[in-house]
Amino acid sequence: MPEGGATAGAVRRAATGASTGEGAGPGLPARRRAGLLVTLVLGGLTATPPLSMDMYLPALPEVTRSLHAPAATVQLTLTACLAGMALGQLVVGPMSDRWGRRRPLLAGLVVYVVATALCALAPTVELLVACRLVQGLAGAAGIVIARAVVRDLYDGVAMARFFSTLMLISGVAPVVAPLIGAQVLRTTDWRGVFLVLTGVGLLLAVVVWTRLPETLPAADRHAGGVGEALHSMRRLLADPLFTGYLLTGGFAFAALFAYISASPFVVQEIYGASPQTFGLLFGANSVGLVLVGQLNGRVLVGRVRLDRVLAVGLAVVVLAATALLLMTTGVFGEVGLVPVAAALFVLMSAMGVTLPNAQTLALLRVRHSAGSASALLGTSSFLIGAIASPLVGIAGERTAVPMAVVQLAAALVAAACFVGMCRPWTKAGAEDGGPRARVTPRAEEGN
Repeated sequence: MPEGGATAGAVRRAATGASTGEGAGPGLPARRRAGLLVTLVLGGLTATPPLSMDMYLPALPEVTRSLHAPAATVQLTLTACLAGMALGQLVVGPMSDRWGRRRPLLAGLVVYVVATALCALAPTVELLVACRLVQGLAGAAGIVIARAVVRDLYDGVAMARFFSTLMLISGVAPVVAPLIGAQVLRTTDWRGVFLVLTGVGLLLAVVVWTRLPETLPAADRHAGGVGEALHSMRRLLADPLFTGYLLTGGFAFAALFAYISASPFVVQEIYGASPQTFGLLFGANSVGLVLVGQLNGRVLVGRVRLDRVLAVGLAVVVLAATALLLMTTGVFGEVGLVPVAAALFVLMSAMGVTLPNAQTLALLRVRHSAGSASALLGTSSFLIGAIASPLVGIAGERTAVPMAVVQLAAALVAAACFVGMCRPWTKAGAEDGGPRARVTPRAEEGN
């Protein structure tokens, strides 16, 4: 589809299935099919991070042996990818505000495909880290632009619900990615995982090129350059509520990424599970996250204030991380894999209400520059997660204590930012997190 090939109103109605006032007829089912298709494409784009990270997780112990590198160095391949995704969003977000959503997204997907193919050919861990950095920089386009497209189309509670829908779609990725990665390892080595990811990136690029419409009209774009982008970001960060929700979501994500980075070694090296068992446990945790996310979007949103749901999610994360720390330090004696896996399941499931609501509450503060706002949200989360990643392996491969310490510390900081900066009991917090937030898609405005 050529750039700008549809009017803003038509694109938004196609993406949301909003009514134009026409009677039921042949056009209405087509719009509904388009709405489903755009939702699936956005879900695929938000699935880029878990695909890039989680398919590779079962192969981490094999990479340490294949490239003769210590576990802490191999974990830098995760950190590099995560840092690349964080920094890339700072560039791609403002670009999408200036040139629209499609062109930066397509460019990022092409570079992602090339970088992922080079990962499969890397002969040393140093080159693998470098290629993973480029892979992350390019993969950032899918993350930041998918969020910006949602902000283009939706507002208020409708946005929270749509984020929960995206979590259902993108949540399939962490469920199946470790399973696919483990099965790939049955027939080939860790390089085969990157070849599969190359194919996934190529498929996404083709679908975006042919099916994803432009959602940011030319009249709404920013003509300014880097200076204006930096000014927009400074203005956003000067808003204490936006920054509070940004830090809350960022440190909650750090607790999640500590699990992602450490769990392959904890489950396989400490508790002796196979890559297939690890894949099943990881998938079960992802199912919990998806199911709670759907409970959030279909039941809680619109009935309970968003900040109250976020507060409960943070409390559960803190409790689960505390239980993990007590178990891994031997307070309850020697425990097996089952209780540790149960605590991880609770922690991951609570992310289903914590992450989408933190993002929604932050984006509700934004009326313009959705790309820049999305970039700040993503960059903060991925940078904080990148810092947490090497810390979980600082004491070696034979203890799970660092993972639990990092998770609990991150969860406590997230809760402190929420209480201290967002002040959900105040009038401002109630207005942004309350059930009276707008529930109609922005697509219906002005059409």
